[in-house]
Amino acid sequence: MELDPLILSRIQFAFVVSFHAIFPVFTIGLASYIAVLEGLAFKTGNPAWTKLSGFWTKVFAVVFGMGVVSGIVMSFQFGTNWSNFSQATANFLGPVLSYEVITAFFLEAAFLGVLLFGRNKVPAGVHLFAAIMVATGTFISSFWILSANSWMQTPAGFELRDGIVHVTSWTEAIFNPSFPYRFMHMGLASFLTGSFVVAGVSAWYLLRGREVEANRKALSMCLWLILFIGPAQLVVGDFHGLNTLEHQPAKVAAMEGNWETGSNVPLLLFAIPDQDAQTNHFEIGIPSMASMILTHEWDGIVPGLKDFPREEQPPVGIVFWSFRIMVGIGTAMILVGLAGLYLRRKGRYWQSPVFLNILRVMSISPFIAVLTGWFVTEVGRSPWLMYGIMDHAAGVTPSLTGGMALFTLIGYIVVYSLVFAAGVYYLMRVLYVGLEGDHGEDDDESVERPARPWSAAHVPFEYDSHGRVVPANEGGQ
Repeated sequence: MELDPLILSRIQFAFVVSFHAIFPVFTIGLASYIAVLEGLAFKTGNPAWTKLSGFWTKVFAVVFGMGVVSGIVMSFQFGTNWSNFSQATANFLGPVLSYEVITAFFLEAAFLGVLLFGRNKVPAGVHLFAAIMVATGTFISSFWILSANSWMQTPAGFELRDGIVHVTSWTEAIFNPSFPYRFMHMGLASFLTGSFVVAGVSAWYLLRGREVEANRKALSMCLWLILFIGPAQLVVGDFHGLNTLEHQPAKVAAMEGNWETGSNVPLLLFAIPDQDAQTNHFEIGIPSMASMILTHEWDGIVPGLKDFPREEQPPVGIVFWSFRIMVGIGTAMILVGLAGLYLRRKGRYWQSPVFLNILRVMSISPFIAVLTGWFVTEVGRSPWLMYGIMDHAAGVTPSLTGGMALFTLIGYIVVYSLVFAAGVYYLMRVLYVGLEGDHGEDDDESVERPARPWSAAHVPFEYDSHGRVVPANEGGQ
């Protein structure tokens, strides 16, 4: 069997980006949450806020480390697997990716050390400032990365000379047509991800009666955020969809599973797209609803995939079902926010076992929504690297062989599996210890100080008489 370097390079980049994406979307929201906790602790002096901040800072450090390790190799793939694309776009993507490192990564890395190890060693105001700087750094990082990716989706502010991109307007290139909507969409997704993870972990602790006051406060904050951010994400998603309809109609057609351009297009709840036959099987839909959502008119015109050559049509099945999974999870999030409001009025939002278990299950849902949303964005752009200008085949490295691409793909899978296993192990240590293990920093110089972020999860495991893992200070003798 002949190995296709193009297919393998696409699989490799998809794997690396998908693995990496789940970490920044969590740390962006979590960093802002930690900054709020630090602000509340600074203003009120309530030890509950300090405990929560200390605990979630440890979680942030582990996830941040996983994100750095998994993401640092992505830029190298542009040179190894996509050298033609890198050469053609270096005048824009090179500076933008450099700005991300200079303005964001260094800021996060420098102040994370103060945030993680500086409590009771620097003034409280400095510690709060460090938390704010870490949160700011995460947003600056996402700004540059999303600007670069959005430019690939909706290229602007440049001209081609002999196949090479030359920037004519940095403002138009950075703030390209899809960037504002995608930046807002991802920002809200980050807040939802952080909220649901914190809510799920807090619910888990509340079910076990651990640190009830602090975890009740954390859960209350998250439910308020979910209540407002969920509907806001729906509105922003609508604007994002209208922007995509304008600039990437083939992607929208694939999202809707619509083959024929026309009006009164139904919103398909279920269908099996058949790209070979250019049709759907077993359709179940709401009449005219797709036209209403996409054009805000019942008889609005929605583009069909048959308007585009087959070689320029994205893989419809992946885009169609990824979009529905993302929207379904978003709807469930809104319902959770409403359920939290209803239970809050009865004073039971932190005491209902059913609701707390729902929150535990929902803690994984934002990551699924982010991944499926990413599939819609990237697979829906296919076959273009620069939309409408350069396709995948034109951007791949000419000298790359199938064997080389397969070797690096297997290497990434192995290394990333080890990174993920190590990260989960450290996270489990932090979660099992919980807030009870966060007693603040001791000023005694004899206390051993962690030398790296993951060392924050330093409390060892012990086993009780039943063989269950417990924190060392709770182990049975």
